Amino acid sequence: MAKYLDTIESPADLRRLPQEALSELCDEIRAALINTITVTGGHLGPNLGIVEASVALHYVFDTPHDKVVFDVSHQCYTHKILTGRKRAYLDPSHYGEFTGFTNPGESDYDEFRAGHTSQGVSLAVGLAKARDLLGQSHNVIAVLGDGALSGGEALEGIDNAATLGSNFILLFNDNDMSIAPNSGGIYANLAELRRTKGQAPQNLFRTFGLDYLYVENGNDVHALVDALSAVRDIDHPIVVHMHTRKGKGCEWAEQHPEQAHSVPPATQKDASNKETYQAITRDFLAKKISEDPSVVIVNAGAPSGVGLLPEFRAACGTQFVDTGITEQHAAAFSAGLARGGAKPVFMVMATFLQRSFDQLVQELGLNMCPATVLVFGAGFYDIDATHAGTLDIVMTSNIPGITCLAPATKQEYLAMLEWSIDQDERPVVIRVPERVLEGASGFDAARPTGWHVVQRGTDTVFLSIGSTVNLAHHAADLLQQQTGLKATIVEALNYSSFDEKLLDELVKDHDVVVTLEAGILCGGFGEKVARYYGKTRMRVMCYGGKKEFLDRVPTDEFFAIYHFTPQDIVADLQSMGF
Repeated sequence: MAKYLDTIESPADLRRLPQEALSELCDEIRAALINTITVTGGHLGPNLGIVEASVALHYVFDTPHDKVVFDVSHQCYTHKILTGRKRAYLDPSHYGEFTGFTNPGESDYDEFRAGHTSQGVSLAVGLAKARDLLGQSHNVIAVLGDGALSGGEALEGIDNAATLGSNFILLFNDNDMSIAPNSGGIYANLAELRRTKGQAPQNLFRTFGLDYLYVENGNDVHALVDALSAVRDIDHPIVVHMHTRKGKGCEWAEQHPEQAHSVPPATQKDASNKETYQAITRDFLAKKISEDPSVVIVNAGAPSGVGLLPEFRAACGTQFVDTGITEQHAAAFSAGLARGGAKPVFMVMATFLQRSFDQLVQELGLNMCPATVLVFGAGFYDIDATHAGTLDIVMTSNIPGITCLAPATKQEYLAMLEWSIDQDERPVVIRVPERVLEGASGFDAARPTGWHVVQRGTDTVFLSIGSTVNLAHHAADLLQQQTGLKATIVEALNYSSFDEKLLDELVKDHDVVVTLEAGILCGGFGEKVARYYGKTRMRVMCYGGKKEFLDRVPTDEFFAIYHFTPQDIVADLQSMGF
């Protein structure tokens, strides 16, 4: 039994507690988080560090009348516990009932769905401006982590906030960590502010024009209640800078803040002996770096997701650059590196690549700067909608000047990577598969726009992108079992341009092309194939995803919805007379 936590179903219940009870309540919440997250998996370190701040926010402010916006929002677990959703964090059997991020569909206490970073201040400034325009009088509070401060949008939001001339509170959570250690010149001033307990003559926030209050112990709930009470209903923008500890209360998480940022479920099988593309890439780049001092790895503040382990980063020395959480800058920085004669490899998750679209167009595509962009986590996954990676094909393949490659096998991936890094003509995006498949490489460095015919047949063509070649093989085998017809299987190794010679040949002895892409169909690869064949007798059937946000949908479910199975594809072919 939890003495205080069991009595709380809403912030109204919290506010009925005497202030002296809050420390014990925080201990109960922290214990519950450790017990649950170590079983279910999730963002352990960020949530342990912000327990006291979340309690203090809801204790001092009249939420949801007062508005709280969590930047990133992977640190919202205590907030959810206090706002009617505690069963998901007290009992692992209820895990999955709610997302790990804020979601207005779950609660009126959540203002936005947020899973990327640096946008929270901008969203909150918009709420504050709307309040002023409508003559309302509530508080608006943005909760910003120090890692997010490296993102340009956070600084844009802070710059705009200073012009409000009305109530705006920025609760700045400074734990001297992003996902990985913070990177960037801005953090020297934060360190000086911590050293001087907020009294340093140089103060980033005051320079922007905001008032400022420092809280030395951001894991002291009483100090936070006092600080937030002092700024409640303030009539101008102010920053409350609190110094916290990531992973607070869990010895392992405090000692390993990067590994503890997000932990896997206890039931997840040990995959240490399973070959991954992260490991393959590390091995390849380690050798490449040792042979060529011009090769440089670039990452935007999220190295763990792409397999850039701390010891690997250290071994790379100056040939690894963490730009901070700055995908826009990382893409443009890569273009500058390439134009200067270096060989940049920008490693990024598909969901975060979206943030650099303008730089992919302007700095890389328009300027034809020969950088390599490795995109991880692209395609269909059982993942929160905020982290989905289904838009990369649509986004990258429609940018002039960029060559987009999709290997199906390890051998193709390594051949593409070798060619891409050493060529000096164009920017190249490589869509890194999830599962490692062995097999011959169909990639020809002398003809990088060419496609690979895996199997010759007649009547039906299965045209795959990357790892969907597996689906093509299974569907072709099933079709042959049921009809006796042997289909042609083609890998579209380059999905940003067409192998027109091959497409024209296929019309001669095929009736239908089945396109397979693990991405959104609208604006994607299959639609382009259909357009190409529009004036011919060739029929085109496109398989991929709908234009929708998938939110933690089990893989088997959305594959069935999208008919992304061999059985469904063959049944569709037969129903149409093929």
